[in-house]
Amino acid sequence: MFALDHDLAQDIVDRAMAILPCNVNVMDYLGIIIGSGEADRLYTRHEGAQLVLANCRVVEIDSHTAKHLNGVRPGVNLPLMLDQKLVGVLGITGEPDEVRVYGELVKMTAEMLMEHRRQQADQQWRHQRSEDLLSRLLLVDCPDSQVDEAEHLGLQPQLPRQSVLIELPAQTPAANQIATWLNARYAHSWCVVREPTLLHWCRAAGNERDDTLLLEQFDEQGWPVVRMVTVEQSADLVTLRQACAAGRDLLDYARHVHPQQRLLRLAVHLLAVLFWRYRNDWLAQGVADPIIRLQKSNSGQLLETLRSWFDYSGESQACADALGIHRNSLRYRLEKVAELSGCDPYKTDDLLRLYLGVQMTPRIVTD
Repeated sequence: MFALDHDLAQDIVDRAMAILPCNVNVMDYLGIIIGSGEADRLYTRHEGAQLVLANCRVVEIDSHTAKHLNGVRPGVNLPLMLDQKLVGVLGITGEPDEVRVYGELVKMTAEMLMEHRRQQADQQWRHQRSEDLLSRLLLVDCPDSQVDEAEHLGLQPQLPRQSVLIELPAQTPAANQIATWLNARYAHSWCVVREPTLLHWCRAAGNERDDTLLLEQFDEQGWPVVRMVTVEQSADLVTLRQACAAGRDLLDYARHVHPQQRLLRLAVHLLAVLFWRYRNDWLAQGVADPIIRLQKSNSGQLLETLRSWFDYSGESQACADALGIHRNSLRYRLEKVAELSGCDPYKTDDLLRLYLGVQMTPRIVTD
């Protein structure tokens, strides 16, 4: 429910008195002066306003009538209406014949200011409520009533959307700035700031862009995005929640296994992220044993060689070129991997086990 407060009442008074040669008062729904050009009258009761509130009509008080009322001065008192409801009173001090001409103009201005303030408050409430609803819609199961409310607020929960997670460095207040920027440029976007360093962005179908270019735009704006991960488009709210969860797994995987890579797509890392999610499971740890043995042998060079081997899909020449070694040296290293890990990179089952083990093993970054 809208209620006049001192700040708005005083703003009305100040605007009116900037052009009127008389004092203006604004009273609340109890008839208490909460805005006035005469500070000593603030928070006192106004009998003329009480008459307006009791009868919901304009009350004019001339000098003769004012003498018979306690603390009342001559003037015109008008009801302030919002949505056809009486919310306060506007008083203009002076003989009615002299100030009556100003009354309706000041009343109209005051009611326009009240409507503007009410719209601002409504927009702020809708924005806050929308953020609360989005957090519930994306991250937990929610009742149908909240989905209906989201529809009522214009959030269009039925639209297909793509989950995008944007990670920011600590101590950076850019998450809200990026959310505002994205909402302004991509229709029907959902942006939820989960924490100061993580932004969930669900962009509606048809808003896909070149994500590499988008990262460049973030850089141009001075927003130091650490990395961004994307998940394939979801057709409904249930799969969108699952996509957001997969996106968080992909982000965690990227931090530990591909820390230097800024843009990752789940479609490229599906198998790796699946095993990363369950890396602490007993069976998964068994799969990763060969890599653990390789790590314990302090063969960091061999482990990086194996990663490169997988990055280049077993293309010996391309892998050797990337490592800056001869193909024979690459073969020697892979043979050493087989010896220390117990798995041969040239055998399908062993190769798969080594690949999955690498994906479940955080990369050790050295300066």
